[in-house]
Amino acid sequence: MEVLVINGSPRKDRGATGGILSPFVEGMKEAKADVDVIYSKGLDIGDCRGCFNCWTNTPGKCIQNDEMTEVLAKIADSDILVLATPVYVDGMTGSLKSFLDRSIPLLHGRFELRDDHCRHPRRAHVKTEKLALVSVSGFTEMDNFDSLIHHMKALSKNLGCEFVGSLLRPYAWMLDPAQEQDAPVSDILESIKQAGYELISEGTMKEETLATVARDIIPREEVIKMMQGYFGDK
Repeated sequence: MEVLVINGSPRKDRGATGGILSPFVEGMKEAKADVDVIYSKGLDIGDCRGCFNCWTNTPGKCIQNDEMTEVLAKIADSDILVLATPVYVDGMTGSLKSFLDRSIPLLHGRFELRDDHCRHPRRAHVKTEKLALVSVSGFTEMDNFDSLIHHMKALSKNLGCEFVGSLLRPYAWMLDPAQEQDAPVSDILESIKQAGYELISEGTMKEETLATVARDIIPREEVIKMMQGYFGDK
């Protein structure tokens, strides 16, 4: 099983996104997946120019000669694509969005009807069958992920692959080992790893596993007090 993970965090492995990706990737590897992790931040890629050359003059190939050429080949060769991002202004990070904009060479420009909806057909060499989301948020409420999940489901339909679920962690900074707090989180970290294992071994992630990852750690009022104490009137 070939898995490509795109970490869209500008902090790469140093932030909360990288913190939950580490056990998630460990779980996938324990299930015998071959996992490759790429960071959208720092890739030498330009923004999509909207020229549509990849659909006309150079079918399947972007005219920009940059690192996206190699990444597109990795996407096409993956069985599962995992997109990881913190919630930024109710959506994904800018670097991840720019990355996804550059993925259109994987599709044909022509239209086809799928489920009574106009879509672009995939190119024959693209084998990706599943897409999963990993995301963190600073807020406590789960509905802060809603717009991002909606976007990922739409992306899955347009890429012609199955959306297999979202691993979500609100106020994820509470999982930081350097964060001094009394609330135990070992079950959350173990469930993150378990979710990775389930994705490979069962093709999806169990709802009870995802619920444990997203569970409350401390009351919301305490979270608010902690953030007020940290930022104050800055």
